[in-house]
Amino acid sequence: VENVKCFKYLGSLLTDDGRCTYEIKCRIAMAKAAFSKKKNLFTSKLDLNLRKKLVKCYIWSIALYGAETWTLRAVDQKHLESFEMWCWRRMEKISWTDYVRNEEVLIRVSEQRNILHEIRKRKANWIGHVLRRNCLLKEAIEGKIDGRIEVTRRRGRRRKKMLDDLGDRRGYCHLKEKALDRIKWRNCFERDCGPVVLTDY
Repeated sequence: VENVKCFKYLGSLLTDDGRCTYEIKCRIAMAKAAFSKKKNLFTSKLDLNLRKKLVKCYIWSIALYGAETWTLRAVDQKHLESFEMWCWRRMEKISWTDYVRNEEVLIRVSEQRNILHEIRKRKANWIGHVLRRNCLLKEAIEGKIDGRIEVTRRRGRRRKKMLDDLGDRRGYCHLKEKALDRIKWRNCFERDCGPVVLTDY
């Protein structure tokens, strides 16, 4: 047995610090490489809506593999939003030297910033499925696994947890009650993404 900093398990990179930043960067790199291979298709004269569907089906599926288990920090969200804009800019053949603002690019492709909303929706569907069942994963989330845990107080703010992305401030018990009704649970996370964020590339 050897202690390593990271290793790949079922297609995902697991690191010793438990963060997802390295995994997200690797996924984005793989998605960009896949985009470059099919660049002629995505930048062709096909209908815009068809090309957007192809990008979301072929490229986003590579980038968001395993996103249900990610705990996103602010830096990770910036990486994902930058990747989303990278896709739309490459699709419309907009170079960074053209000095076209992000909101202008989004207007040209008739899109809003959707990638973080998509991750939140996937995470909600997966966690809702787990919370409705009696399984080992549910016990792990609830902390019912026996064993000794060494508790050490870290400096700074509390570390973000996986369930924090769902944004329920009333706690885990309320989240669990809500998950029992599948239709209501899904409706909570099917809302629109809101206005376009005016952030420069």
